[in-house]
Amino acid sequence: MHTLADELNARLDGTVAGRLLSGLGRRLYFPRGIIAQSAEAKQGAYAANATIGMAYKEGKPLIMSAIADNLPRLTPDETVTYAPTAGVEPVRLAWKDQMLKKNPSLNAGHFSLPVVVPGITAGITYTAELFLDEGQTILSGGPCWDNYGLIFRERRGGALTAIPLFNGGPGLNMGALRAAFRKAAETGVVRVILNFPNNPSGYAPSQAEADAIVALIREIAESGADVLVLCDDAYFGLFYEDGAIKESLFGRLVSLHERVLAVKIDGPTKEDYAWGFRMAFVSIGSLGLDGGGMDAVIRKYMGAIRSSVSCSNTPAQYLMLKTIEDPRTAGEKEAYYQMLRSRYTAVRRFIEEEGDHPVLKPLPFNSGYFMSFRCEGLDAEILRRELLSRHGIGVVVLEEKYLRVAFAALDEDKIPLIYKTIYRTAEELKNGG
Repeated sequence: MHTLADELNARLDGTVAGRLLSGLGRRLYFPRGIIAQSAEAKQGAYAANATIGMAYKEGKPLIMSAIADNLPRLTPDETVTYAPTAGVEPVRLAWKDQMLKKNPSLNAGHFSLPVVVPGITAGITYTAELFLDEGQTILSGGPCWDNYGLIFRERRGGALTAIPLFNGGPGLNMGALRAAFRKAAETGVVRVILNFPNNPSGYAPSQAEADAIVALIREIAESGADVLVLCDDAYFGLFYEDGAIKESLFGRLVSLHERVLAVKIDGPTKEDYAWGFRMAFVSIGSLGLDGGGMDAVIRKYMGAIRSSVSCSNTPAQYLMLKTIEDPRTAGEKEAYYQMLRSRYTAVRRFIEEEGDHPVLKPLPFNSGYFMSFRCEGLDAEILRRELLSRHGIGVVVLEEKYLRVAFAALDEDKIPLIYKTIYRTAEELKNGG
């Protein structure tokens, strides 16, 4: 093993992060090579910086005219330079400040400076590389985003165990969550990914449910098991009901117990309507890690980034920084939120007015971009194909029995007709029509 990896591992010995590291996680390190030396040169190479593989003219990076013309508000430095491996520092600082504003209970001293990664998928993948070995188990809610299977099972060779989030009631199936956590704790380690607002159901816990989840994790940690919690906060902020939580569970988990390591993966993809930016943030925190320990974990992430994509998209980071700083942003985000909330309300109204359906049973939903139906007595894939071929309506099937509808993509005035068509088509298919 490389001596730099050994140094980082030594800094993590005896901590929850050190105990949870995968084989790959233990092998990763941030090299003192081109990137590190270039960073040093930026501080002291006043005559010439010949360290990094880029082309300059009069102290500015070369830039194609077409790129400059299409991004007229960004300088060449903000457009075509390599970003630092962990991200542009002002962007990281601005995002951390935003996290603290959005999550008032979050303690600034209990979590790291966020690391920029090329999308939430990448953030989850790097975390899996660090903390999940072949054959090890990670829990997730069920139904879940299908990419979890690709990341945890196919890429890492882990065992993805789905906990049935719902059992016909109005909220979470807390009994199933408790049983799954306690069974996993018997091995000495619990790994879980929590996705709220949830994709595909569109559900975020109530405050009482959030309290129960945090209490359960504390119980597991106090029993002597290490707990890794990934908070997939892709849809953070899109909460439409007063009873739903308004903060990430990450804020409570980083201050919960020294055996709990919390990882928050979020970004502007959904929060700031920047789907194509392909940038996200990873933040880590634990009572079991001091500043040096958190820095060691961050350098492990930097090793994962450097050995895969090298760095994240530079213009996207600067555009995000300008978006955060722009005085128009808060008002525009509020207007977009109200638009989505109105669409959610239209779907809720339709389902409540229609009442019980013989095929389509809505899962609890109160947030996010989606809601889902559980199909009873009918193959969801048959329904999906029929909706697409006969009516030109595109929906998504997950786990063969769930039909996901992204109401965020539907104009409000079209929602009643679209849902009527879905309801009618499902009933016709069940009746042999």
